[in-house]
Amino acid sequence: MRAAEPPQSDQQPRDDQPLPVPDPGPAVASGPAAGPAVPAAARRLPRWLTSAAVAAVAAVLLTAGWASRQDRPAGDRTVGEVTRVGIASGDPIPGYLRAAEAELAALPAAGSPAGTYALVAFSAYVAPGGLPALLDGVSVAEVVARAPLPGRQTEIVRLAVQWLPQDVTAGLAGVADRKDREAIDQRARAAGAADPELRRGYETGARVAAGEAAAYRAGCACVYAAVVRGTPEALRDLAGRPRIRAVDPAPELRRLDRAVVTPPLPEQRDVARPPADTGPVPGVGETSEAAPKVAASSPPVGPASAGQVAPSAATSPDTAGGGPAAVPR
Repeated sequence: MRAAEPPQSDQQPRDDQPLPVPDPGPAVASGPAAGPAVPAAARRLPRWLTSAAVAAVAAVLLTAGWASRQDRPAGDRTVGEVTRVGIASGDPIPGYLRAAEAELAALPAAGSPAGTYALVAFSAYVAPGGLPALLDGVSVAEVVARAPLPGRQTEIVRLAVQWLPQDVTAGLAGVADRKDREAIDQRARAAGAADPELRRGYETGARVAAGEAAAYRAGCACVYAAVVRGTPEALRDLAGRPRIRAVDPAPELRRLDRAVVTPPLPEQRDVARPPADTGPVPGVGETSEAAPKVAASSPPVGPASAGQVAPSAATSPDTAGGGPAAVPR
C-alpha cells in the first residue's frame, strides 16, 4: 500500500509570485578563481633537488672567493724575522774576530749569484773620502758611523749607500741637521728648567748634539763599519787589506731592513760594550744613544787571539788614557 501523497495542484504559478531560487551551497571566498586544491605534501620539492641547489650556490661562492684571493699579493713570510750580525755586548772581541775569520775561510765558493752579505769592521774611524779605495771590489749597501767625541757616548747611525763617497757625505750632513735641531731643543729645555740638576743635564745634551753636528758637517773620520756584498773570493781579498779588522759573512741575511748589525768599536780591544761616557752625566738631557745590544752574536765567539793594529781617538775604558792603543786584528 503506498503512502498517501499530497494532492498536486493543477494551478500554474502566478506572475506575481517569485520563482524558487536553488540553494547555492557553501559560501566561497571572493577573489581570483582558484584552481583545484593541491595537497601540502605534493607542494614540497624533492629532497635531492634541494641539496643540489645548495651545493651549486656553495660552489659559486667558493669560486668567487678563490678568484678574489688570486688578485691579492702573496704575504711576506719574513715578517717578524730579525737577522743579527756582529758581536753582542759583553762578548770578548778577540774571540769574535777569530770566529769571523774561520767562517769567512769556510765560506763555499759557489755562493749566491748576487753575492754574500758581510759585516766589515774597521780598525780605525774612516772619513767618507777614504771609503771607495778601502771597499773597492765589493758592493756597499750601508755604513755604520758615530762621532767619536772623547769621553762622550754618541749616537750610532746607519746610512744607506749606493754611491761612494757622495751618499755617505750627504747622509752625515742630514744627521748634522738633525743634531742641530736637537741642540736647539735641549737649550730651550735648559732655559725653562727650574731644577739645577735637570738644567745641567739639558745643557750637557745640547753640547753633545752640537759637537756631533759639527763633526758630521766637517766630514769627520766617523765611519767604522760597513755592510757589503760580494763573492767569497772578493770578501776574502777585502779581509786582507789594511784598516780592515774583520769580515763577518752573513749568508743568512736577505733583507737589510730586518737586520741588526753590531760591529765592534775600533777603540775597544777586550770586550764589546757601549761607547764610554766619562764626562758629566747628561741625565734626561742626553741626546746620544749607546750602541745597540743584541741577544746573540754572529758568529759565536771563542778564545782570544793575538794581533795588533792602530786605532783612533779613545772613547772607551780600553783606551781611557786618550792616546792610541793596540787592538787585535
